[in-house]
Amino acid sequence: MNDVFYLTKEGKVMLEAELAELKGPERTKLALRLKHAIEMGDLSENADYKAAKEDQGFLEGRIQEIEMILKNSQVVERDDHIPGQVNIGSKVTVQEETYPEEVFYLVGGKEADPRQGKISYESPIGSALLDRRVGETIDVITPNGILHLKILKIE
Repeated sequence: MNDVFYLTKEGKVMLEAELAELKGPERTKLALRLKHAIEMGDLSENADYKAAKEDQGFLEGRIQEIEMILKNSQVVERDDHIPGQVNIGSKVTVQEETYPEEVFYLVGGKEADPRQGKISYESPIGSALLDRRVGETIDVITPNGILHLKILKIE
């Protein structure tokens, strides 16, 4: 897999912190859980051992995923942005017709969190916003229909 993962500086820092937590304290806790489960004997019918082994698989899988993302990531620098134009890392204030204003932070897919207003530049809204300017109205095709968003501010 040679995909490039675009990350903001904050997104890269968060992934590095998560990786350090998983490789350090989380691995240590899991090793202790496995040790205690093994000490209980008969592993074939030991639910604690099976659960710990399953958790270990998830932990190691997440570690590999984060390492792959970081290895193949490109940090998007704010200096690379064209002033007044939406790009990855931009904070964009939009308004749909008479609804209240909404603020979106355009990020790479691996750090998207819509509940926090962080949307992927690959999402329907994110891709429609990309390279647009203040004052433009865009039509976004979503699963729930077409949205008409006016760009009010780009930071």
